[in-house]
Amino acid sequence: MTDARAQRLTIGKGMASRSIAVLSRPGRAPGLFWLGGFRSEMTGGKATAIDRLGAADGLAVTRFDYSGHGQSGGDFLDGTIGRWLEEALAVFATTHGPQVVIGSSMGGWLALLLNRALRESGAARVRALILIAPALDMTEELMRPEFTPEDLETLARQGYVEQPSDYSDEPYPITARLIEEGRDHLLFGGPIETGCPVTILQGGKDPDVPPAHALRLVSHLLHDPVTLTLVPDGDHRLSRESDLDLLRAAVRRAVEEE
Repeated sequence: MTDARAQRLTIGKGMASRSIAVLSRPGRAPGLFWLGGFRSEMTGGKATAIDRLGAADGLAVTRFDYSGHGQSGGDFLDGTIGRWLEEALAVFATTHGPQVVIGSSMGGWLALLLNRALRESGAARVRALILIAPALDMTEELMRPEFTPEDLETLARQGYVEQPSDYSDEPYPITARLIEEGRDHLLFGGPIETGCPVTILQGGKDPDVPPAHALRLVSHLLHDPVTLTLVPDGDHRLSRESDLDLLRAAVRRAVEEE
């Protein structure tokens, strides 16, 4: 089995320059392109499961850490949806041939934005989209409504507010820049055209991205085939072995479809 190759990409110029850590596994097309969630890393459970699937099936796999995450450089507090999308596009440009793009949580939003940008540039190579608990428009739809009046005052005064997390002992800082810049990338409000099949895996007991959010996304995907799998007892992570089996099956179906 060939090991994944570690490399670094420098993205941005001047003060915006940051070094992005990438793991690329050589293999056949269609490749698998992983987009992780907010504060997640490319060595997490689902990303590793995708890499192992690629190794077993001889598929190319590409995964990376957003700036301010994992092994990549840059300050997390500088992070915005547009900044992380720029990084996703730069890493995607290192791949070859058709790709199955797999996005988890915030990565689901970025997957749709990536696909839209590629289609608009005439460089569409996305074979299929697989979205796990997709946190579409999360800054406006999922984060901002949770702020208390005190949170909003803190956000305005110091530029960020710390929010508790079920996934870390440390609170997550949410910046005003993240919320405000996120408005430039909102997708709800009109049809979402993907030009490829979309599979959504959603936990029925997800406290962070509720099932109704996934159903709302389905209602915006009017012209492309969509499969929604609801895991009744599934949480946000969907990282149990049974959940990973569903993910692997979805990926293999996407790879095999013509």
